[in-house]
Parts: sequence; C-alpha cells; structure tokens
Amino acid sequence: MSATHEVFNQAPPLTGFSTADDPALLEALHREGGAWGEAEVRALGARAGSQEVQDWARMAEAVPPVLRTHDRYGHRVDEVEFHPAWHRLMAAAVESGQHAAPWAEARPGAHLVRAAKFYVWAQAEPGHGCPVSMTYAAVPALRAQPDLAAVYEPLLASRTYDYGLRPPLGKRGLIAGMSMTEKQGGSDVRANTTTAVPAGDGSYVITGHKWFTSAPMSDVFLVLAQTREGLTCFLMPRVLPDGTRNAMRLQRLKDKLGNRSNASAEIEYEQAVAWPVGEPGRGVRTIVEMVNMTRLDCVVGSAAGMRAGLRQALHHAAHRRAFGAELVDQPLMRNVLADLAVESEAATVLAMRLAAALDRSEAGDAGEAALRRLALAAGKYWVCKRGSAHAAEALECLGGNGYVEESGMPRLYREAPLLSIWEGSGNVAALDVLRALEREPAALDAYFTEVGLAAGADRRLDAATGRLRELLGTLRDPARAQLTARRVAEQLTLVLQGSLLVRHSTPAVADAFCASRLGGDWGNAFGTLPPGTDLGPVLDRALLKDAR
Repeated sequence: MSATHEVFNQAPPLTGFSTADDPALLEALHREGGAWGEAEVRALGARAGSQEVQDWARMAEAVPPVLRTHDRYGHRVDEVEFHPAWHRLMAAAVESGQHAAPWAEARPGAHLVRAAKFYVWAQAEPGHGCPVSMTYAAVPALRAQPDLAAVYEPLLASRTYDYGLRPPLGKRGLIAGMSMTEKQGGSDVRANTTTAVPAGDGSYVITGHKWFTSAPMSDVFLVLAQTREGLTCFLMPRVLPDGTRNAMRLQRLKDKLGNRSNASAEIEYEQAVAWPVGEPGRGVRTIVEMVNMTRLDCVVGSAAGMRAGLRQALHHAAHRRAFGAELVDQPLMRNVLADLAVESEAATVLAMRLAAALDRSEAGDAGEAALRRLALAAGKYWVCKRGSAHAAEALECLGGNGYVEESGMPRLYREAPLLSIWEGSGNVAALDVLRALEREPAALDAYFTEVGLAAGADRRLDAATGRLRELLGTLRDPARAQLTARRVAEQLTLVLQGSLLVRHSTPAVADAFCASRLGGDWGNAFGTLPPGTDLGPVLDRALLKDAR
C-alpha cells in the first residue's frame, strides 16, 4: 500500500530545553545580587523544559478542576478535585521555594532569586502560579498581626506541599489564598457588604458572598469584611482547629477564558470563623501589602509568557521554510522576531529590577522602596498590557499551526489577559500611579535617580525623559489627570525600560528599543522596527548564540 503523504517542513517538537537559558535573566541575577541562586534557577529551568513537565502542564489544563459540593450521602464537603498533574506542579513549585520561602531567608537577593525561579517555572504552566503567588504575598500582610504570623508564617514558608483538608496547624506546609472581590464592587473593595461580628473569644463570624476567590482549595485565606470600625482583614482557615469544616460554601467554579488549570470560585460565608489581621477598620491598608506582592508576580508572569511565546516563534521560524528560504532568514519575519525579542527582554529586565528593589527595600533602603512603589504600579499597567499583544503576534508566527491547541500557543494567548486584569485592571493600575505621584514625592525622585543613571548614553532616551517630565507637569490640572493616567503609566515604564536596556543589555537591543519605543520611529504592530536596525545581534541573543 502506498503512502498518501510524507511529513516534512515541520518543526520538530520543542522539548528538552531550559527556560533558564536566558541571557537577560542570568545577567540580572549576577548584576542585582542573586548570582548565588543561578545553579538552582538553571536546574529548575531545565526541569521546566523537560517532556515530563510539559506533559504535566498539558494535562493540568486539559483536565480542569471539578467542584464537589456534596459527598454521595448528601453531606456538604465543598472540595475541589484536581488532576494529579496539578499537584505535581504545585509540589515542584513549593519545593523550589517559589512560594513564601524567601521570607524565611535572611540572604540578600532572596526575593530576586525567587522571582527568577517563578519566571522560569511559569513558562511551563502558569495557572498554578496563582496560589503560589498568593502564598508568597500573604506573609507581609499577615505580619500586621504578629501573634498569627508567629504561628502561620513558618508553615507558609515550608518547602513541603501538604495537600488535603486538615486543620492548618497540623499540616507540614500551607497554601494561602485571598478573598476580597464582591459582585457589586469588583476592585472597589470598600463597597463590600460581607460582615464580620465578634464571637466573644477573639474570633469573628463572617457572613456574605465573595464573587471571585481564586484557589479556593487553599488552607487559609485573607478575607475582607465589614466590622463596626469599617473594612477589616481576617485570616480564615478552611478547616477549624477541631477538625470541622469552616462554613465556606463553594457555590460554583468560574468558567474562565484561560487560567483553566486553576480553580476560581464564588463563595458563601455562613458565619464562617476567622481571626482579625491588623487594625480593625484598616483592612485595605493591611491587605495592600499582599496586593503589591502579587502585582510583582503579574509583571514577572507577563515577562515569562513573553519569553515562552518568543521561544516558540523562534523555534518554528528556525525550522520552517517558505518561499524558498527558512522563515528566520526572511527580512520581514526577522523584523517581527527581533521586535518580539526586544519586548521580551525589556519586560524581563524590568521584572528583575523590581524584584531586586523589593530585596533592598526589605533591607531598609528607603530609596528602593520609593522606586518600587511607583515603578511597580506603572510596570503592572504596561508590561501586562503588552503581554496580550505579544502572545498574539508570537502565535501568528506559527500561522495556522499556532491557532491549533496542540501547539500550546492558544494557552499562552488565553492566559495573557489575566495578568492585566488580576490585582487591578489597567485603569486601577494607572490610577494607582497617580496616587503614588500625588502622595509620595520621594517615589518620583527615586524614579528619576534610577533613570538618570543612563543620562547621556542615548539621545532618544534623554529626549523621552524630557518629554516625560513635561507630561508629568500636566497632572497639576485635576481635570486632565485621569485622562492622562494611562499615558503617564506607559511612558514611565518605557523610559525606565529604556534606561535599563541602555545600561545593561547589548547595544543592538538597546538601540532597537530606543529607536522604536522612545524615538518615535515605530509602527503600531510588532515587526515595524525601523530600517537600519541591526537585527542580527538581537536575534543571536534571543537564539542564545551568545548566551553566558
């Protein structure tokens, strides 16, 4: 019997690589004080690129979590069942210290190394990063209540993934979630109606409905509820100390665009027991510590998604021929790939700089804390916005193959918008930039000090910095401030990214970024780097031809 066709001109499977083979990432580790963690990051990156972990990632999304509200006898159980691949991914993330482990380490660079691990591991499967990130972020908020922190923090920082519904203090390690959003308020948590009433023994009973609670299978949650003093933060366990289930009723799991491996639920609290965290009536101030940490992971996660999409596009173009030549050698495709590479590196270098700022601010550096306050809000806005456009263009590089689920590109594409929405959508992030500028003048001073380290190195960067100062001057008019907020957040990020690339990347990458993003010679789509841009070194760097 004769064959009807043979398979040729198809890229081979992309497996057996390391997500840590990334010059921008490794250079940042050495530059910012995290060189001691390189071996761990490399080992985790190699694992993330293995066929085994790619299979876990595929199955975790292909077989999404299922809610079981009752057992076979009619008892309320409120359990979420996951494919075993989810638990394997979670165990690896916790064992590698991507959750709250850095809070237990006094070593300089601990948060930077943790961010690098989160970056390389999220490229395998981003959905389980949600509970990992929330566990990381819970610790600084919980420290507002020292007695609770003393008991729970060691378990949150433990490198043991101990899944199952049991009393938290009897487990070897904990995962934390947060429950803030209600249907009538969304990001406006002050509009929450969930109430908390003192029980007389130091605890409170909470009654109300939460519209969107991710990772409802977590062991403990930070919950916002109204008390007589106002909106207050609480710590709520899934299982009470006596082993009974807390009155948290999982109503349904959200049917989401992406992030399908991760469960997100609507929850009813029917006099659920919880303990106050922080000062009564100051719940927003307490939980904002958690939000700032998860916002950092939004930036890191978006950068990770860009790198994953770029890798897929480069791999396809290097092995696919069209019109008589490999795609990677055709001028227009080279421009697209180089543009994607520039965007990816700009996101990575900013994400790692923000992580380093966290390390230094935790060590008491007020200037780094001020820089982080403004740059994180602006970076959350712009980098996460760019993630969706980047994923779409990377997918298109594979043509019809990229639109097929088996390629993995649709998963990247669906995941990207989440990071722009999570922890405050674009408008919320832009308004936070305005708040930082208005209330914390030191933040802007720290920002321009950082940008000024590249002063005189590139005329386009210098000109963009000058235009940014003029734009900031228009904010004195309250009627214009909100209408300008998005533009301000965008320009703050682009100028900072330009400064970092000029100082730390190769000249070709920095030149391409400044010419297009800052010099005005840039189209509205990827692949519009200006004529004369030296694409070769940009692609060589992305293809690891000059990797460390």
